[in-house]
Amino acid sequence: MDSGPHSNSRTSRPSRTFVIGGQSISPGNRLRFEIPVARLPTGTHINLPIEVIHGPFEGPTVWVSAAVHGDELNGVEIARLVLDKLKPNRLFGTLIVVPMVNGFGVINQSRYLPDRRDLNRCFPGSKSGSLASRLAHLMMTEVVQRCQYGIDLHTGANYRTNLPQVRGDMDDIETYECALAFNSPVVVHSDVRDGSLRAAAKAKGIKVLLYEAGEPMRFNPDAIKLGVSGVMRVLTYLNMLKTPFKIPNKKPALIRESTWVRARRSGIVRLSVELGDKVTAGQKIGLIADVFGDDPYTLKAPFDGIVIGHSNNPIAHQGDGILHVGAFV
Repeated sequence: MDSGPHSNSRTSRPSRTFVIGGQSISPGNRLRFEIPVARLPTGTHINLPIEVIHGPFEGPTVWVSAAVHGDELNGVEIARLVLDKLKPNRLFGTLIVVPMVNGFGVINQSRYLPDRRDLNRCFPGSKSGSLASRLAHLMMTEVVQRCQYGIDLHTGANYRTNLPQVRGDMDDIETYECALAFNSPVVVHSDVRDGSLRAAAKAKGIKVLLYEAGEPMRFNPDAIKLGVSGVMRVLTYLNMLKTPFKIPNKKPALIRESTWVRARRSGIVRLSVELGDKVTAGQKIGLIADVFGDDPYTLKAPFDGIVIGHSNNPIAHQGDGILHVGAFV
């Protein structure tokens, strides 16, 4: 894959001044600013931090967002490193980076907002709704609706870790091509969830990739490194970089079906496979036993596939998701 959808249409037409959040960015410049969101009870302002890189020539407008869930931090570092790599005079189009969407959650080291709502179930939001709904509305109106493409950065949740993977509507050819360009180990076709950022963007005709990698509340260096390269490769595919980032010819595996292997009893989990391991139907992938290791129950792979996620918590209650297996197409 050597070129993107704009390879035959890239022009040297000068771009116009880009306006966002009451700020104006002239062609060939970058600007970092904040949009007020709300105040804490102490009176402290919470803002939406944004950096815009606006190239001197016309091209797509893309957003990159992180920490929609406040405990998912890998994307915060990915966003920073991507910004470090880019120079305005070498960009075609415009990149909008929002490295910390849910500042409330980050402060509280929580997935949620103070009103206990999941921001990624509140899009497109409302200007006069709950705190989560207002933040979703602000993100949609100021950032998302100005773009043709988006990359939303996530990690596993609730003591879970994910194999680096790109999720999206892989039945849409352009989304699929962008996902291939990202070059994560696997590409996962997934339907949109009501209230999610991706669902709200899709309703506006915007192509969105969701990058899932690593675990919450820490930086995972390998997931971050792959995420930075992946974002740069997507920008290359969209023909936005004057100096292209190499896109490998090898295609990631496509996953259209996945399932969580769940605990049929409570106990201590001991896994015998790792992220990225290939498994066969019926293969032993771990066991659950009591604290002495007695009375073990064997966990088995439901089908041929690959391990794309698992719980890091060795304590399991009946019904808990232990290991996520994706089936090869």
